[in-house]
Amino acid sequence: MLLQEFLASEQARVDAALERLTPPESQHPATIHRAMRYSLFAGGKRIRPILCVAGAAAIADHVPGALEAGCALEMIHTYSLIHDDLPALDNDDFRRGKPTCHKVFGEAMAILAGDALFTLAMQTLVSINGLEPARIVALVHELSFSAGTVDGMIGGQVTDIEGEKQPPTPELLHLIHHAKTGALLRASVRMGGVCAGANTTQAAALSSYGEHVGLAFQIVDDILDVEESSEALGKTAGKDAAQGKITFPAVYGLDASKAMAQEQCRLAHETLTPFGDRAQRLHEIADLIVHRKS
Repeated sequence: MLLQEFLASEQARVDAALERLTPPESQHPATIHRAMRYSLFAGGKRIRPILCVAGAAAIADHVPGALEAGCALEMIHTYSLIHDDLPALDNDDFRRGKPTCHKVFGEAMAILAGDALFTLAMQTLVSINGLEPARIVALVHELSFSAGTVDGMIGGQVTDIEGEKQPPTPELLHLIHHAKTGALLRASVRMGGVCAGANTTQAAALSSYGEHVGLAFQIVDDILDVEESSEALGKTAGKDAAQGKITFPAVYGLDASKAMAQEQCRLAHETLTPFGDRAQRLHEIADLIVHRKS
């Protein structure tokens, strides 16, 4: 199966699982469920759940819980986007080519929708069938810490906000993006490994792959914010520079940033040696992340 066919198939599987796991719009209180579903089904690439499933597949076939763990990751990612777009943070009117959650449902409901998706993610993990309790605990640990304040997504967001208008330095850039974007992408493959019962060597290889892919993803994101249009990105282009964000192009320039993304992709490929041919999809996803245009 070609990569694009694989991605389309996996996106459909993730969407079907999210449909099953998320309360329907008619469920009381209906407004919060409409807001949650509005952002959750707004057309994301589902890269985190796909990485989770591919990470599990690098170790074993038909791994119980990998799809549900991936859905929990997507819920956390979506909650972070809803909150990122709020006026108090990035103040963005569009996400994935559609009005942001707070523009449609109001700020209060958008805040609650993000909170509810975080809660639903944890409910999803503890409700996985066919997975031993120790692995479920490990999944909750991995996701909660990667979304948290110490080397996690929220910690990275705090550093990003406090870094606005400060001199762009490599040290501050690393602090922001190792946590803000990298932590959840790293957790995606690690959680797949947890579901599949990864041994120490396999878990370390998946962690390293996630580190390199996460960094490559953020570098490319920063480059696209400079080079692509708002229409192509589905969100407001050029906001990083306008808000004085510390980005890879701001610190290193565009050409060096592109070279860095390629180097991170190369290193990601190297980490997958222990898995042999089973890591084919992880190899392909690394290349896709670096060469994407949105």
